[in-house]
Amino acid sequence: MGVFTGLITGILFGIVLQRGRLCFNSAIRDLRMFKDNYLWKAVMLGIAVEALLFHFMAQVGWIHLNPKPFMPVGNIIGGLLFGFGMVLAGGCASGVTYRSGEGLTTAWLAAIFYGLFATASKSGFLKPVVDFLHGPAYKVETTGGLYVEGKTGPTIANTLHMNPWIPAIIFSALLLWYVFGTKTTERSGKGFNWVATGILVALVGGLGYYTSAHFGGRTYPLGITGGWISIFKTFTGGKLSWEGAEVLGIIIGAFIAAAASKEFKIRMPRNPKAYLQVLVGGAFLGIGAVTAGGCNIGHFFSGVPHLAWGSLLATVFFIIGNWTMAYWMYGRR
Repeated sequence: MGVFTGLITGILFGIVLQRGRLCFNSAIRDLRMFKDNYLWKAVMLGIAVEALLFHFMAQVGWIHLNPKPFMPVGNIIGGLLFGFGMVLAGGCASGVTYRSGEGLTTAWLAAIFYGLFATASKSGFLKPVVDFLHGPAYKVETTGGLYVEGKTGPTIANTLHMNPWIPAIIFSALLLWYVFGTKTTERSGKGFNWVATGILVALVGGLGYYTSAHFGGRTYPLGITGGWISIFKTFTGGKLSWEGAEVLGIIIGAFIAAAASKEFKIRMPRNPKAYLQVLVGGAFLGIGAVTAGGCNIGHFFSGVPHLAWGSLLATVFFIIGNWTMAYWMYGRR
């Protein structure tokens, strides 16, 4: 049941990502380099909806909030590496995954090396180095309520000993004011607009939280890195996890959406050197995600709605790394 629900969740996620053309690398880069906030607003809307949705789901007992640990050293170093990798790979963790389903060959290579180096960082030859880069990890003791009982990652609410609804509502209200109260870059084209994309990815995030908690053996929303690790471990006899099935579902869903809209095409770069660049980018993504304790989906999209300190810090350095590499590669010209 876990693999099935992970697959269905991933298919839905892949369809939304493909029809919304949602890549966090593009959202972050475009905001800085082109003053284009179209995709950025989709992400911000999704996070605002998720913050309220996750707390509501916990309030009615469907899930228990389980934010990631606070690893300041790992969050910073891993965040920077992951930010560099997004630009080099031409996409974030979810971006290279869904674009693999569209037939983009550079995304295939980036995704493969992302998975290989994430696996090597988690349990292979890079593990000692990555464990050192992790630095200390901090958790807090909780007594239940909206959070899982026992130790979990620190959030604004549980470190300040306040009702989690208070910062969640304030945070969502500020994001919604920004999203709907400021001018949005205009874009034309097929697929979902930014409002539909933001709402739909948030709903899929809620579905992922519920199905992974009840059928997947993990209490957390969507993720990508652990899924690619699970897929690669199946080649050595491991069992496919909920998250692994979700990643496969993203590729399938993106393929279905691309084929239905006649956008699927095997595409190769004009300059073969691009393969070397995305290979390096994929490696940075894998090492960075494991070092940071999560990727753009695990931290930025799933962890920030918890208002988890580790996810907030990692996200800041995803952005800094992305902008730094984008400037180095393109901005100086």
